[in-house]
Amino acid sequence: MSEQSTGPASGAEILVGYDGSPDAAAALEWALDQARRDGRPVRLAYVFEWLTVAGWVGPGVTPGMWPDEQARRQVEELVGKAAADAAATHPGLDVRGEVLDGPPALILEEASTRAGLLVLGSRGHGGFAGLLAGSTAVAVTAHAHCPVVVVRRRPTESDRAGHVAVGVDGSEHSLLALGFAFEQAALRQVPLHVVRAWQPRRDQWSLLGEQVRDAALADQRAELDEALHRWQDTFPDVAVTVETAAAAPAGLLIDASRNAQLIVVGTRGRGGLRGMLLGSVSQQLLQHAHCAVAVVRER
Repeated sequence: MSEQSTGPASGAEILVGYDGSPDAAAALEWALDQARRDGRPVRLAYVFEWLTVAGWVGPGVTPGMWPDEQARRQVEELVGKAAADAAATHPGLDVRGEVLDGPPALILEEASTRAGLLVLGSRGHGGFAGLLAGSTAVAVTAHAHCPVVVVRRRPTESDRAGHVAVGVDGSEHSLLALGFAFEQAALRQVPLHVVRAWQPRRDQWSLLGEQVRDAALADQRAELDEALHRWQDTFPDVAVTVETAAAAPAGLLIDASRNAQLIVVGTRGRGGLRGMLLGSVSQQLLQHAHCAVAVVRER
């Protein structure tokens, strides 16, 4: 393991999965913005995997070649330069870089036990062009021991001015997401938009009259208001808007992400299968959201 460090560490770190790809650069920029707000240290982690079948793919090495000490040094230099550049452009922040060995998803999952937040690009080196969110991002998001933010592109000034959005369905994971979203909105001093979708089974739509649907939505809003009450007392300065609709949750949340700087969800909602750690709504957001996506499984 090699490590480069600048400044003293304090607080639960922000861990960034970094491999030198454009998406990893976007994740690093997002993490530095976050650290500038909350003062936490930032650690860049490059996971160096020695493949046994196909050739290794990484910066400075021709695909198909076996990794060697020279390739390892190139990776260490890449991570060291990224950490040094980040520290130089963000004076006062503690920025470190390290190279770890092993399968990326497994190593990042293990490293997340010591982090307060894990930030990933949607795809890195080796990603398939047609896969919007890479397998590593999906796997880590499902199993990490801290909230995970997947960054789809470099943040712009308009992104930074946008609100925070959160999807809440009353499940345990969505209530964790709600608390995280309040914290992030307060930190950024922006409004919070809370989304609650109610979707009856397809065979129920024709049986439900307008009055019944309105009553069901009112019940959904009442349950949501109860969950909001606690957090509004804790964060009274956060302006909150609420949207409840009889609609597919994924589509509603993707729409809510259009003018947001961050959208927050739990890993699974009430409709999730017990064995599925990352629900279909979370996966669709990772693929199609218009802003960074935070997935909260543990705090």
